[in-house]
Amino acid sequence: MRKRSRPWFMLVLALTSGVVAALLALRYLRERTTPLMAAEPKRANIVLSARSLPVGAVVSERDVKVVSWPGDAVPNGYIRSVKDAVGRGIITPVAENEPLLEGKVSTKDAGGGLPIIIRDGMRAVSVKVDEVIGVAGFVLPGTRVDVMLTLDKKDGRPHAITKTLLQNVQILAAGQSVTRDKEGKPQTVSVVTLLVSPDNAELLALAVKEGRLQLALRNTLDTVAVATSGARADKLTPSEPASSNRPQRTRSAAPTPRANPTVVEGYQGGERTLTTFQKP
Repeated sequence: MRKRSRPWFMLVLALTSGVVAALLALRYLRERTTPLMAAEPKRANIVLSARSLPVGAVVSERDVKVVSWPGDAVPNGYIRSVKDAVGRGIITPVAENEPLLEGKVSTKDAGGGLPIIIRDGMRAVSVKVDEVIGVAGFVLPGTRVDVMLTLDKKDGRPHAITKTLLQNVQILAAGQSVTRDKEGKPQTVSVVTLLVSPDNAELLALAVKEGRLQLALRNTLDTVAVATSGARADKLTPSEPASSNRPQRTRSAAPTPRANPTVVEGYQGGERTLTTFQKP
């Protein structure tokens, strides 16, 4: 009887030991995980744009909103409150729901509009253009152009000449707008504002007075300067072949060879006579 009950006893003992070990393990895991689950994740308030904000716009309360952001993913230079964002101008375009960063807005006292997007050490110069000079309306804020100058024939200048004056110049504004057209369509403007250095600002002002300007639109990614020699008016007319300038030699007509005369010998009364006939 004892031999039969021994296996059952061992089985019950093993099951009991297993249950006790499982309970102890579960208790240990609960003690370890409870503090982690109870701890609140670190978060921070961050200001987002409530709508798309163009360059030069001044931020108002309806333009921004505050959201809770994971603390370990907060971008550098973020603005914490609506009060810190309102009244500051937009330097670079901001998309909807994009974090409003210090690098994208001006200081509180700078305001908005064109002045806040002029970089330090640069100048904004406006020049009058028409539809042709403005590349049929495709010169929009943010595009880059080459400025060409045409000078007419005057004293000391034998020919009219066109030369590229400035290259890879950024357009700050077209007309009164400092932003692109929403649909990308060309717009007719009478004035464009270019971002240039102080030296080039002086050069541009003199060029407006002395000649006529023409803008050449270029690819925004193409920033390589190209050396050009300019175009002169005398190059527009093709020159005559070099052979036509040489003195022409007149060939004299070859002398007409004279035909040999025909001599006819005759006799009359015993006297010999010679008669010569000349061919025509």
